[in-house]
Amino acid sequence: MTAHKEGDPTTLNRLYGRAKGKALRAGQQELVDNLLPQIAVPAEGPVTAERLFGYDRPLHFEIGFGGGEHMAFRADLLPDHGFIGAEPFVNGVAQALVHVREGTLGNVRIHHGDALEVLSRVPDGSLSFLYLLHPDPWPKARHAKRRMMNDGPVEIFAAKLKPGGEFRFGTDHPVYVEHAMMVMQRHTDLFDWLCEKPDDFLTRPSGWPETRYEAKARRLGHEVWYFRFRRR
Repeated sequence: MTAHKEGDPTTLNRLYGRAKGKALRAGQQELVDNLLPQIAVPAEGPVTAERLFGYDRPLHFEIGFGGGEHMAFRADLLPDHGFIGAEPFVNGVAQALVHVREGTLGNVRIHHGDALEVLSRVPDGSLSFLYLLHPDPWPKARHAKRRMMNDGPVEIFAAKLKPGGEFRFGTDHPVYVEHAMMVMQRHTDLFDWLCEKPDDFLTRPSGWPETRYEAKARRLGHEVWYFRFRRR
């Protein structure tokens, strides 16, 4: 099936999709120009809790945080944890910065760009949580290799998570669900699926907020699936 097409995001070495949408408002641009440099992930070197936040603490990493609602909610909920978010879409970065400013969230660091580049600099076994929520499904078969849920990225996720750490994946796209479950079935040596009954992946878990994207999906009549996997 499509997951076996040659290449995946770890080998394609490029970002797909939009980098910018409508022009930023003046306030958003000010945040990108002034706040982002203060909380940006360093461009080089190891990405550790000590380096980002001054001391060791549980680390969370969100790939493609959209407008940052989920990241901000979790950061506010867990102020003693550190949160790293990566997003290539500048409009999403700007919106996340609004959340950081309004919530005075000192435990958030943001990378405007490729999540896998930053993730490669996180020492193995460092993350307590890793989130991949509503990624671009790339529904056409010829684009399946662009999906973040592929063997190469999943193996990196496993390497970066601590034993017992949690990988959370959410989507409203049925093609992506089928593809993702096929991929995860090949990695049962690395992850346990935290699911005992269908309601477990049809009901949003506690501490998992609804984002604007998810709300829009529901208004369109889409089902939403929530998956939790624990690193062995």
